[in-house]
Amino acid sequence: MSRNNITFGNKQLSAAVLKWGEDVLDDAKRIIADTAYLIVNQAKALAPEDDGSLKRSIEVNFIDDGLTAVVTVGAHYAIYVEYGTGIYAENGNGRQDAWTYYSIKLGRFVTTRGMRPQPFWFPAVEAGQKYFRKEMKKLGR
Repeated sequence: MSRNNITFGNKQLSAAVLKWGEDVLDDAKRIIADTAYLIVNQAKALAPEDDGSLKRSIEVNFIDDGLTAVVTVGAHYAIYVEYGTGIYAENGNGRQDAWTYYSIKLGRFVTTRGMRPQPFWFPAVEAGQKYFRKEMKKLGR
């Protein structure tokens, strides 16, 4: 999930701008910003505790004068957290035998069969999508 992101805007926004003019832009920008921060905050709240790298890698950037938000997860291992590894990997797509690695953190070799999924990204995105749709439907009424 290294630098994976979600980018969103809305066709309804274009229609509302044409119908209601420039006054709708401020409300649209607020909805986009609120949605982006909802996704960021939810993802950070759901992300497991580690050294903090995963949570710190979740960021938002605004482009198109605030009409587009790009929320990213930059931690290279985020996909493994989201979907799990080894025998626990979602849909059985992980390695099926045990493996051993050296843990610098523990100072010893560790044998594992994998890590269970700890979804944090897609639940946050789904919450953001739900909020975004609900608020955009109100726009221009």
